[in-house]
Amino acid sequence: MNPLQTLLMASRSEDETNMLKTAASTEGQPTIFDKILDKTIPSTTVHDDDLCYAFADINPQGPFHCLVIPKNRDGLTRLSNAREDQKEILGHLMYTAGQLGKANCPEGFRTVVNEGVQGAQSVYHIHVHVIGGRQMTWPPG
Repeated sequence: MNPLQTLLMASRSEDETNMLKTAASTEGQPTIFDKILDKTIPSTTVHDDDLCYAFADINPQGPFHCLVIPKNRDGLTRLSNAREDQKEILGHLMYTAGQLGKANCPEGFRTVVNEGVQGAQSVYHIHVHVIGGRQMTWPPG
């Protein structure tokens, strides 16, 4: 089981919090997403263009669940770290997420960007979750 799967399988909130804190301590280092981008770790491609890559989530929270990531992280580990010169890639990630949601979840979908430990961010390479194919509930999580 890879580190991300281990994190996602955590059943106790204390264990999960400790794992999220560990993930945060590695911010800026190569991530599992870098290994997916360089094809060291296989993934199921949902979308691929010059700027971003989308792949099926390994722990789907709905019938459709993919992650949209920038191909060049360029220090973009969290949304709150975004620089003004990164607005274009952020817009492209959201636009792509919207197109994937529209194509795969015509009745509606949710986009999620987790931020930091309390936001349950487990990989410090910005990514947009696109989740749909079922009724979402509120409040989340």
